[in-house]
Amino acid sequence: MSRDETLILGIGNTLLTDEGAGIHALNHLQSAYTNTWPANLFPDGPNLNFIDGGTLSFTLAVWIEDCTNLIVFDATELHQPAGTVNVFVGSEMDEFLGTTKRSAHEVGLIDLMDIARLTDHLPENRALIGIQPDKMDWGMKPTVAVQNALDKAVSEAVKLISQWQKVSTDQEVSTAEEHSDINSEVLR
Repeated sequence: MSRDETLILGIGNTLLTDEGAGIHALNHLQSAYTNTWPANLFPDGPNLNFIDGGTLSFTLAVWIEDCTNLIVFDATELHQPAGTVNVFVGSEMDEFLGTTKRSAHEVGLIDLMDIARLTDHLPENRALIGIQPDKMDWGMKPTVAVQNALDKAVSEAVKLISQWQKVSTDQEVSTAEEHSDINSEVLR
């Protein structure tokens, strides 16, 4: 991955209604926005990698360690009404993951973030977009509350991508201007 790429990771089990909220949000973002990014924000389109992380695995650590920007969609116990969307950015994400119940899956998101932290590859920009589930029972579609929350979750991801892309572009322009100034000084 190059420095300006963003990893979008959806987590969950789509066989258990709202447990699959992260995967549904990932798919919604990928299908609704990737061909229609606003040209003023993304003249060449943002560089995004979409991964269905399912119920997590240690194999995802390589992807997380290799990115600068990470957005994770997941069904999350927020202790709020079903369909509530909360965004945890940077240290807020770290703190939230440190206080939540351990996952019943093979690996928890906190484990993957800890691997990245221990190897000094924690993504510079990272966010968890959590969606409060209504129920987790057999079924391949989310409940109405979670289905209705997908647009908000995706909108939050688009905001983050736009912010991070702008910061990256501003840094590139600033660096180019610095090099231009240095080259001008050398030529004098």
